[in-house]
Amino acid sequence: MAAAGEGTPSSRGPRRDPPRRPPRDGYGVYVYPNSFFRYEGEWKAGRKHGHGKLLFKDGSYYEGAFVDGEITGEGRRHWAWSGDTFSGQFVLGEPQGYGVMEYKAGGCYEGEVSHGMREGHGFLVDRDGQVYQGSFHDNKRHGPGQMLFKNGDKYDGDWVRDRRQGHGVLRGADGSTYEGQWHSDVFSGLGSMAHCSGVTYYGLWINGHPAEQATRIVILGPEVMEVAQGSPFSVNVQLLQDHGEIAKSESGRVLQISAGVRYVQLSAYSEVNFFKVDTDNQETLIQTPFGFECIPYPVSSPAAGVPGPRAAKGGAEADVPLPRGDLELHLGALHGQEDTPGGLLARGHAPHCPGACQRVEQGCAEFTDVLLGPPPPGYHPFLFLDSLHKKAGGRSRGGLHPRGTPPTAQEPPGGSRPEGRATEEQAAAAHLGEYVLTIRDVTTPPFLGRRLPPAFKHLRVVAKRAGQPPHVLEEGPEASSSWQAAHSCTPEPPAPR
Repeated sequence: MAAAGEGTPSSRGPRRDPPRRPPRDGYGVYVYPNSFFRYEGEWKAGRKHGHGKLLFKDGSYYEGAFVDGEITGEGRRHWAWSGDTFSGQFVLGEPQGYGVMEYKAGGCYEGEVSHGMREGHGFLVDRDGQVYQGSFHDNKRHGPGQMLFKNGDKYDGDWVRDRRQGHGVLRGADGSTYEGQWHSDVFSGLGSMAHCSGVTYYGLWINGHPAEQATRIVILGPEVMEVAQGSPFSVNVQLLQDHGEIAKSESGRVLQISAGVRYVQLSAYSEVNFFKVDTDNQETLIQTPFGFECIPYPVSSPAAGVPGPRAAKGGAEADVPLPRGDLELHLGALHGQEDTPGGLLARGHAPHCPGACQRVEQGCAEFTDVLLGPPPPGYHPFLFLDSLHKKAGGRSRGGLHPRGTPPTAQEPPGGSRPEGRATEEQAAAAHLGEYVLTIRDVTTPPFLGRRLPPAFKHLRVVAKRAGQPPHVLEEGPEASSSWQAAHSCTPEPPAPR
């Protein structure tokens, strides 16, 4: 009887052949025992050697040169899990040397690689189309390099681990240029910027912002400036930093000067103000920090091509509207100034720069030969200064009028009988009264996306004394109190009958 452990031929399974051996030489196909690899190509002494293709079970593959069974030499590798493909040099199965990597997510890299990573000099196009050419380390932009950003900006300088750091030059698509120090991808350290608006800044930068940037505009001079009627004057302006120092590191901002005349409604005369404005010339009231409102008033410079006093006087007396082009020349800096800080610039028009605008130099600017002209067409002055009229013996002078008789277009201020050249000049000049000068930052486009807030200066036009120099700014409490006594805007009570 057979032993229980012995099997019969009928009870045994099919006999299995041992695994196939790889080919010795020549061309052959071999499937590895784990079934994950399949090779077809050239063999030498039982090793992959020469040209062949190694396929992986997940869909990845390598096709190219083999040396003594290793992936070494020129070839092409595709990774199924990422979709990326590298064509170039390999050493012991890894990209090493020079090659081209194509990324499934978009973009490509051509240059030096080490152990499968970007290392050395190369050319990278990312999935957004941005182009970098320069040094790489550990797969990151590192060292000197140039980059073209998708918005058109160009950078040429140092990089540290994919961030701009060190010294570099940025040329913006808008024409702005920055050259200086960088840290963590922002301006940091000493640097200079030439902005597309014409503004330049050289100095310290912190976290992408100028450390000594101007934050406000200041008009120099006394709290209330007094100027002689009909005389040009100068206005000096400074740009200050937060702590009050002059922003000397900054130049090129465009400042625009404009003016307004005080708009007053007296309690006893609800319909009376310094200037009555025709319905067709209604203006938006300008808010000032002095406790009163203004309406726009023309300010100009004789060098700006504005008609002289005689021509302006003739136009005002005839009460004939100026041609629209001339009117815009007179009031261009005033109309629409409430819409945006840029005024006309916001509408796509440049301001009248010869007389209305100045560029800042090292934090300072000066407006010279500033002149308040006569009231424009449609502005009719109402002055109630009866006390002076009485003292003058009923004779009007210097723009004063009898009670209840406002000046008209046919009767120039000072009476219907002009008394010589002085009276003509007074008629062609701004009336005695209170005005406000405004300095606005109209830099376009705004420097670093921000304009400075406007600055205001309270201005009084006073009668010109005999022998007084043309450029006079009276200061001191005596001058102020005397002006208030002579030019009060509150009417004197009528004398008892």
